[in-house]
Amino acid sequence: MPIQSRTLMQLNQGATPQQAHRNLTPGHKEEELTRQGFDGRSTVFYRHGDPTKYRSTGRFRSTSVDGNTLATGDLTSPDGLPQRLYFNADCTIWLSRRAESMPWFRRNVDGDECWFVHQGSGTVETEYGNIPFAAGDYVYLPKGATHRWLIDQGVFLLGVETRDELQVPTYAGLGRHAPFDTDLIRTPQFKPPVLKKGEFEVKVKYDQEYSSLIFASHPFDAYGWKGDLFPFAFNIEDWNVLMSDSLHIPPTMAVFMCTETVNIINLLPRPLERKPGTERVPWYHRNADYDEVHLMHGGRKQGTSLQTGRIDHDPQGINHGVSEEDRQTSRNEWDSVDYTDWSVIMIETKNPVRLDPDVPADIVA
Repeated sequence: MPIQSRTLMQLNQGATPQQAHRNLTPGHKEEELTRQGFDGRSTVFYRHGDPTKYRSTGRFRSTSVDGNTLATGDLTSPDGLPQRLYFNADCTIWLSRRAESMPWFRRNVDGDECWFVHQGSGTVETEYGNIPFAAGDYVYLPKGATHRWLIDQGVFLLGVETRDELQVPTYAGLGRHAPFDTDLIRTPQFKPPVLKKGEFEVKVKYDQEYSSLIFASHPFDAYGWKGDLFPFAFNIEDWNVLMSDSLHIPPTMAVFMCTETVNIINLLPRPLERKPGTERVPWYHRNADYDEVHLMHGGRKQGTSLQTGRIDHDPQGINHGVSEEDRQTSRNEWDSVDYTDWSVIMIETKNPVRLDPDVPADIVA
């Protein structure tokens, strides 16, 4: 989420509204082509036709995966592993539907991990202490941290693994408590050291493969720690949504954690814009520099319940956006609907991602 200087040079050709995303001519469609997500230079086109009405051939297409029907390895066996969904050299997006607790400990030295809890509850045991989790939580695990997942209720987790270090961005000009107050992150609950002796297996993910280290001492035998590298949890209910009465705020202002090439973004319930003529739903869009992956966590879109557990992928540069029918519904409901309650977790990747070939074709749309 880099901070960029803003150019004041802007051209207009043909018939355009005086201000973008407001007071569209009836029947016209607005589509934006952007660089650097929503942070860079952009062009807004005003069209007669719906830019999302097309047929595609080849790999360049949007896809959807029904996570509710994907039988991951950790769903069918406690020794199993999550299912890789999308991947590139910078990051991997995983689905875990673990039904039982891990019988071993785990350490990832390939990268940082951030897991979003779509369903289920339990505790992540770590060498720092314990982190209870439930639906709506993020659980951040730094590279190299030994841990294991203990399951109370079967989980549905969407995980982002990044080669580079995940960090909370600097929200320039917003102060220390927006869009979230870091006092609300939940740090590990330190526990007395476990002094058992025996054989304790730690499965280590290294260079995309697993090996095992067998320790004679329990991995959680630390009697103390200090530092600024530690796991934590954060619930989306504690996120402060930024909004405007007169402009639909783009996802850039809702980044939770990021690297130079990956953004993890919250799209959460909020009051709708109130200034007449303002477009209340995201405009048609071609994000030229980021692939977008979305998890439908819950809520409704224009009165229609989201298909929770669905995971969508829109490659960079493809035409996508809310349907014209939903846009018109939004305009028609101006006086009767003043709030949107959808919850969507969005992952942007600067480099294209591929769908794992092991994902069954019958659950991919």
